Amino acid sequence: MASIFPFLGTAALATVLLKLELEKNGNKRECKVPASKHDVRALREKHFSKSVSVSYSNSEPLMFVKGDGSRLIDESGISYLDTRNNVSHCGHSNPRVATAVQQQVMQFNSNTRYLHPNVAHLAQRLSSLLPDSLEIVFFCNSGSEANDLALRLARAYSNSPNTIVVDGAYHGHTLAVLECSPYKYEYSKEFDLKAPKDSVDFKSPGKHIWKVPAPDTYRGPHRDVKDAGIKYAAKVAEACDFYQYTCGESVGAFIIEGGIGVGGAILPPPNYLPRSVKAVRNAGGVYIADEVQTGFGRYGSSFWAFQHTWTEDEDPVVPDIVTVGKPFGNGMPLAAVVTTRKIASAFEKMGVDYFNTFGGNPVCAAAGLAVLDVIESDNLQQRAHEVGGYMMTRFVELQTRLDIIGDVRGSGLFIGIELVRDRKTLEAASTETSFISTTLKKKYHILTSIDGLLENVLIVKPPMVFSKADADYFVECFEKVVLEDLAKIGDLSFLGRTPT
Repeated sequence: MASIFPFLGTAALATVLLKLELEKNGNKRECKVPASKHDVRALREKHFSKSVSVSYSNSEPLMFVKGDGSRLIDESGISYLDTRNNVSHCGHSNPRVATAVQQQVMQFNSNTRYLHPNVAHLAQRLSSLLPDSLEIVFFCNSGSEANDLALRLARAYSNSPNTIVVDGAYHGHTLAVLECSPYKYEYSKEFDLKAPKDSVDFKSPGKHIWKVPAPDTYRGPHRDVKDAGIKYAAKVAEACDFYQYTCGESVGAFIIEGGIGVGGAILPPPNYLPRSVKAVRNAGGVYIADEVQTGFGRYGSSFWAFQHTWTEDEDPVVPDIVTVGKPFGNGMPLAAVVTTRKIASAFEKMGVDYFNTFGGNPVCAAAGLAVLDVIESDNLQQRAHEVGGYMMTRFVELQTRLDIIGDVRGSGLFIGIELVRDRKTLEAASTETSFISTTLKKKYHILTSIDGLLENVLIVKPPMVFSKADADYFVECFEKVVLEDLAKIGDLSFLGRTPT
């Protein structure tokens, strides 16, 4: 090509070639910044896979350009109360976190093979918030990565891939954690599901995945809180027996969320974790506590969800591995795995370096340190306890007047409001829940999240700066939608699902 343009220098030749390429492709590289919400939506539909969902796509998707505490502001300046985004733990656009990120990004950021005080200090502070045995920290970018690594650690320590998972659980989007997420694999054609043995009534991605029932004391088979934990834990013991006595193998891990979020805000009842974990450890496995949704004081009564049912009458059940994510960076990609020295040593003997280019980089570590500072200085755990308890009390009172509220459960600012058509049969009010969520968004500018296997549970997990005034507005608007809007609709068969 150079011989065709012998009079051109290297730089000029490159310019000519680029111009020819652009003309050939019809100036395909000319990209304009979208000027309106309509343009943004059009570009998204053109370049995004349909598998990448967007909230409220059945009514009108939202475009937010600003955040402030418990509020999100769209391109028109409309402010929405946010009851659902637990990523912004310290509030949207928290100035202390933003300043910490800005200052660090102006100084230095790179891959994680270099020493930096932010990273080492964050590991120290994170481990200090956990029981003493949990002292080895691996930084990652997301909860999915953290749970994926936790499974690798468990496998290295136990020398077994056999994993016990909970119905309705979701642990992330990597292939390994999708296999541990019935909420996903049961509805995906990616997996060729087979029953682990003939006598069970479920299918899994393979014999190495055993699903146990969610310890649900509202809709599940065991509803008496006094003994529900014992009965549900017996199913975990049954899984251990299958691997030990039917297969002649050990258990690798039992992975469970502190509160089963997408399953409908299900909190393990007393005695469930102690008995389940004892059976798992006796079978050679480890207990992985997934705190991605529930950690950092959200439960109010405890800093970590795995501490929720601890009592003075029994020794506390300390996880072997804890994973954290979502709120850790207040919007910056930051997650971690924290484990024991013994498990970390087993992983080291595998002979493979753990290198994560961006996991725990100095900028994200600065965000994490600022998050921990704000949680402490602003008493966010106590705030979750007070505001969350107040909001639950208001919904329980509302339950006496609105038959559609079947159950109110949770702790702190992790609350599930299950909606039913009939309190005796527990028929799920799935369509009604969709209508309520959409109407709260359109009429009252409140963002909500729908979860539960029957899509009939409003999950409340807002930024931890949520106030009593926010709670009052949410409860009052919910009541108005049920009494005024829902009552007028009548036939709801025309309504579509509200993806939130």
